[in-house]
Amino acid sequence: MKQHTIAAAKLAETELDEIRTLIEQRSAIYFDASRERFFSTRVREYLDEKNVDGAAELIRRVRHSSIEYESLLECLLTQETSFFRYPDVFEALEKRVLPEAQERKFWESPRTLRIWSAGCSTGEEPYSIAISLCESLKFAEAWEIEILATDISRRALRHAERGVYSRRALQELSLHKVDTYFTASKHGYQVKQRIRRMISFAQINLADSVYVGKLDCIFCMNVLMYFSEERRLAILRRFYDALEPGGYFMLGHSETLTNAPLKFEPVALEGCRLYRKPAGQEARRAPALVEGNS
Repeated sequence: MKQHTIAAAKLAETELDEIRTLIEQRSAIYFDASRERFFSTRVREYLDEKNVDGAAELIRRVRHSSIEYESLLECLLTQETSFFRYPDVFEALEKRVLPEAQERKFWESPRTLRIWSAGCSTGEEPYSIAISLCESLKFAEAWEIEILATDISRRALRHAERGVYSRRALQELSLHKVDTYFTASKHGYQVKQRIRRMISFAQINLADSVYVGKLDCIFCMNVLMYFSEERRLAILRRFYDALEPGGYFMLGHSETLTNAPLKFEPVALEGCRLYRKPAGQEARRAPALVEGNS
């Protein structure tokens, strides 16, 4: 028992640091001190699950195998998600974001609406966005709609692209939504084709500078916590630049843009806070610190 404790302490002090550095070098994903216990627990679980003979062997495999690296990374990333996970945010999408977009773009030809689900995990978020559009967008067929859904995990994206979910995964949805947007099959509930056609899935690391075009709304829920402060700010700047004037940025409930030197305008609604990119002349008079304007 004593030898096991010493080995565990050694793992926590040395090999874990090397594994953390390898992950950051390859993906820019950073597990800081606040996530130390989570990180060490997940690494130990991975060693047991894959029957790897110690951290030194794991480090060797990660250095020489992209498959091993991606497998470890997927174990370390929390894929916790659900349909309409933050109901207040989707209500804001339906009652604030979409009506403004419709008014702003009513006379455009073609009328385009582009939304990015950045860190889409297994697909529940982009499918929830698509369902919200169908439920609330007037004359949806008159719009060219694209929901860009991206994640760093290949495994999560494969699940998302299949669009098949268990009945338990749909338990928070009304019977109307289940009947309207899903088809029962022997494998579970399949998202209907008309919803799946609205979504483009792609593997993207947010730390990489990738052109995604102009967007009307960006969802980035509980993702930025995986990056260092410097990279987080760089990602936020790219988000800001990618948004159309008047476009909206959505964060997770526990996240804010405090002290981020960007011109987002915070919009406080019941149950959530959105961030809006000023439109036209508004951009020149928006404050540098969004939290100072709440």
